[in-house]
Amino acid sequence: MNVTPSHRAWPSPNDLAQPLVAQLLQDAERLGVCWTRDERGTCLVDAGIDAPGSIAAGLLIGRICMGGLGEVSLLTDGRHGWANWLQVSSPQPVLACLGSQYAGWSLAASKEETGGKKFFALGSGPARALAAKEKLFDELGWRDAAGSGVLVLEVDRAPPRVVIDKVLRDTGLAPEALTIVLTPTSSRAGTTQVVARVLEVALHKAHELGFALGDVVDGAASAPLPSPTADGAQAMGRTNDAILYGGLVTLSVNGEVEAARSLAQRLPSGTSRDYGKPFADIFSAAGFDFYKIDPALFAPAAVVVQHLPSGRSFEAGRLDMPVLLQGWREAA
Repeated sequence: MNVTPSHRAWPSPNDLAQPLVAQLLQDAERLGVCWTRDERGTCLVDAGIDAPGSIAAGLLIGRICMGGLGEVSLLTDGRHGWANWLQVSSPQPVLACLGSQYAGWSLAASKEETGGKKFFALGSGPARALAAKEKLFDELGWRDAAGSGVLVLEVDRAPPRVVIDKVLRDTGLAPEALTIVLTPTSSRAGTTQVVARVLEVALHKAHELGFALGDVVDGAASAPLPSPTADGAQAMGRTNDAILYGGLVTLSVNGEVEAARSLAQRLPSGTSRDYGKPFADIFSAAGFDFYKIDPALFAPAAVVVQHLPSGRSFEAGRLDMPVLLQGWREAA
């Protein structure tokens, strides 16, 4: 992977996220979240398990996930027949999305380790860059060295001590320096922060396609925000559909013009053989095995790649709102 030398001077997403974490804790009552510290001092934030959470909390958690290097806002202009949309942008999209927001850190514990139910979660957010356990960080040739960190887990129960122990060990943080934010996808905050990954999904596929990430210099995206639902499988389906059929991403890139054109052609979700049905149906047909789904599906619906050296823009894909609206709304 080609990453420009400037990545060595990347700022710390954990340091930049700390004021946002402080805001989440300070405004907990207004945002509908609650937080506690365990016996060692690690902060656990409930943003939708027992606490009600809120869209506003999800917007802030989305910014925390991006390590303070992105903006996430709510639009209520009713575009394309749907009321609420998210707008996401970052002037450092590779670091914000892949170095921080991407849910790539596998955290698991067996029944024996927990003394009850097994636990599994994919960690996202800035603390990933402290542990740097993923191959991606070897490719970036970079890791964070902050003295505090924040991790986000899309789970419906608090992580067991053995998982927190692993996070502390791998990040090298003191217990009181770690914050873990819990956002089940079925909650308002969870639905919001997952859809806020629309730009990250595009960056991840660009990486999988072999595009030189060092040539990506700016990014912006939008996606419709579905209503939350208590059904976890349905919630996962809606948040995926929001991006696969309603996501629009603009990437500003350097490099060769033909590489920019090729990226635009290959990036949209419509290039996948599995495209065209609600994600919940696709997942069911795959036997609830993500690895049986065509990886090309995990992408925004439409993309614009702006080639800065030439001033040319390449567009591909399209929004497919009927797929969304048939399952998202009904007449009163």
